[in-house]
Amino acid sequence: MFSSAHLMRLACLLAILLGQPALSQAQGEPQTRLARMKLGAGMHLIDTQLAQTPEQRQIGLMWRKDLPQNEGMLFVFEQASSQCFWMRNTLTALTAAFVEDDGTIVNLEDMKPQTDDAHCSSKPVRFVLEMNQGWFKKRGIQAGFKLTGPAFKP
Repeated sequence: MFSSAHLMRLACLLAILLGQPALSQAQGEPQTRLARMKLGAGMHLIDTQLAQTPEQRQIGLMWRKDLPQNEGMLFVFEQASSQCFWMRNTLTALTAAFVEDDGTIVNLEDMKPQTDDAHCSSKPVRFVLEMNQGWFKKRGIQAGFKLTGPAFKP
């Protein structure tokens, strides 16, 4: 018998595998003209691109050959729910930080390039911050750490 956590991950994986991006931009081109927002991680400043629409979230960081060191992508969802991410067509190794409304990191997941493995939040969240793999670890940032910025409620 499967636990509820296993069933939730299975449901997220099925949604990922069955969903096909409805791309209005050319296939294989990274999205580079998204709105930006500065976030704080202690003494570190993060320049994020904002993925706010379903299409922007679905494309994410696909087809990017590299990501500058202190740059990331903040995925913004309308409601808190279990968020699951994958790395299809994503060329660089990333870490996803699943973040609550107040900026608290719930969990971190390292993700391998060009895989369809599901990486899910351990509880419902509205935000996911993707950074180069190792960025959080190098700075000692773990679950429970609080990010700051205009997206997060105090």
